Amino acid sequence: MSQVVITLKIMPKSPEINLNTIETDAKKKIIDFSQTREIKTEQEPIAFGLKAIKIIFVMDESKGSTDSLEESIKTIPGVNSVEAVDVRRAIG
Repeated sequence: MSQVVITLKIMPKSPEINLNTIETDAKKKIIDFSQTREIKTEQEPIAFGLKAIKIIFVMDESKGSTDSLEESIKTIPGVNSVEAVDVRRAIG
């Protein structure tokens, strides 16, 4: 099986939420799910001080859907929504 590169977009409930805490907790859940440490994070300004967290990681295609991971990340305090915004097959 090949590897896929996933981009998750995590939206906090408000601009006052500590994004570093959400990012740390989400990374732990991603590592448990994908068994990888190849993770990149960035914050994307949305509007009025609200920022989304984008987390990019690599996982084996055989794991299938990220639905269970997304549901798990939604349980982190302060998270409003989680969405897989990009899924690509890795080349090489």
